[in-house]
Amino acid sequence: MVVVGTGLAGAGAAAALGELGYRVTALTYHDAARRAHSVAAQGGINAARARRVDGDSLHRFVVDTVRGGDFRGREAEAFRLGEESARVIDHFSAIGTPFAREYGGVLSTRSFGGVQVSRTYYSRGQTGQQLQIAGTQALQRQIRAGSVRLHTRHEMLDLIVDEAGCHGVVVRDLVTGRIRAETAHAVVLATGGYGNVFHDSTLAVNSNASAVWRAHQRGALFASPSFVQFHPTALPKDSAWQSKTILMSESLRNDGRIWVPLRAGDDRPPGEIPDSDRDYFLERRYPAYGNLVPRDVASRAITAQLRDGRGVGPRHNSVYLDFREALAGGGRRRIAERYGNLFDMYSHATGEDPYSVPMRIAPTCHFTMGGLWSDYDLQTSIPGLFVGGECGWAYHGANRLGANSLLSASVDGWFTLPYSVPAHLAARLGDHPPDDDDEVVTAAVARARGRVDALLAVGGSTGPGHFHRELGEILYAGCGVTRTAEGLSTAIDRIRDLRTRFWSDLRVTGTGGHLNQVLELAGRTADYLELAELMCVDALDRDESCGAHFRDEHRTPGGEALRRDDQWRFVSVWGSEGDDRGGPRTFTRHAEPLEFTAVELTTRDYR
Repeated sequence: MVVVGTGLAGAGAAAALGELGYRVTALTYHDAARRAHSVAAQGGINAARARRVDGDSLHRFVVDTVRGGDFRGREAEAFRLGEESARVIDHFSAIGTPFAREYGGVLSTRSFGGVQVSRTYYSRGQTGQQLQIAGTQALQRQIRAGSVRLHTRHEMLDLIVDEAGCHGVVVRDLVTGRIRAETAHAVVLATGGYGNVFHDSTLAVNSNASAVWRAHQRGALFASPSFVQFHPTALPKDSAWQSKTILMSESLRNDGRIWVPLRAGDDRPPGEIPDSDRDYFLERRYPAYGNLVPRDVASRAITAQLRDGRGVGPRHNSVYLDFREALAGGGRRRIAERYGNLFDMYSHATGEDPYSVPMRIAPTCHFTMGGLWSDYDLQTSIPGLFVGGECGWAYHGANRLGANSLLSASVDGWFTLPYSVPAHLAARLGDHPPDDDDEVVTAAVARARGRVDALLAVGGSTGPGHFHRELGEILYAGCGVTRTAEGLSTAIDRIRDLRTRFWSDLRVTGTGGHLNQVLELAGRTADYLELAELMCVDALDRDESCGAHFRDEHRTPGGEALRRDDQWRFVSVWGSEGDDRGGPRTFTRHAEPLEFTAVELTTRDYR
């Protein structure tokens, strides 16, 4: 079988399936498996381990997860997360993850947004890195044993699909340019989210949507594409051409207080602004949760302050995250023990000392709750094609709770796919993957080569980065933290126009027969231009507010998201047809009804 991606979900699935005796081919476009973007996660991983100290339980975990997602995800998937979470912590502890511990030796925890218990296990501000290292070592063990073959610097260009299902992938060697097929009985996509469609995001620049979008083009349904999370605590942009923002972990909101000057245009240094002239707006508006409200709530509140002209910093595009009281109460040593590497990262990026002055933060695109639709076994609508991690959709509804991402990727890779993939294969004993010269394989390879040739042949005058940047501006304006019907309609028209210009004025230097990063970006941008239209179509179609999908037309009297459960209590599952090279696409919405039996369907209220 083939596993595309070597992050927490991909490395876990490849290692576990290899341990079970399957012949696994793992693919990554990085130069090493450990470079997968899971390594960048900071704050922690949740687990529903019942504790007397705060009364946590499986039921409470499920309630928090379903409610945090604003009742737009599967309740059964939230149960799976909670039920497996304790085993995930035990597993990673056993394979070497150095979780933080209290003085007496027990694992240490802290709180994340949207919960009122302490259930997040962490390794300072490097939790993703430590989990990724442990998962990569498990993968390397299987590589040494011969059950897994790892191909680095290989990017998936297409899927090999016929009426019977998925039979492998078409890949391009990013160094030599060679395009070839990898056939298999089953394929697992664990390629991460599509947040880089916004151009400015917390994702690594190479993170992209091409694998999931190609699967969609080959028939895999796409669920909730407009559900995109904007993280409230990223560093603000300092340049119009900046294409990567830096994340500051949500865990900082345990000790940091978010505020803006009470008076718009107050440009005094933060240390000269007394408390009487400050607005701790999250604490004022949400006294029960304060600074630990869910990410969608915090991002909307911060965006409202910026639109009211109360932003701070040189570009007035950020708010303060202040540790003054925490430093005075617990001392610098305590803060350094919890967040030292995050403070160092902030200092290196900005030249400011967060021990002396408040951090400046702003919302930016971070995570995508939407993804390829799958059943409970993580199999897509294409038989034999499975998903894991962020390229799936089921767990998080319309808003992901912090520290549930590392958990869901780990549950998929280590505790679900090693059981669901063999269950699928059990009915196919004796079947053989197609040969390289079979028609279904040669057609897929020819299709991939034809698309590369088409990108090279446009012969225009504008590089792909210009189109990508303009697309990001369109999306932030029309499909960002808040949305309107008019703004979304305008965005759809502008995206279609931009896509037409892309395929008539694109310039790709070099050839396809060697390392060519301009060609790589061109292919990814072409996919972004198609996926972006579907995102806006979905956002316009879903005529309600829920979680991170906030339609200005649908808000409560208090300004919160107003769901319309009588009409929209289902998952939007999209199919599409059309040309793969910039032509028009026709989108068809299907619906998966959502039922809630363990969690009462209520209006979210974090006040």
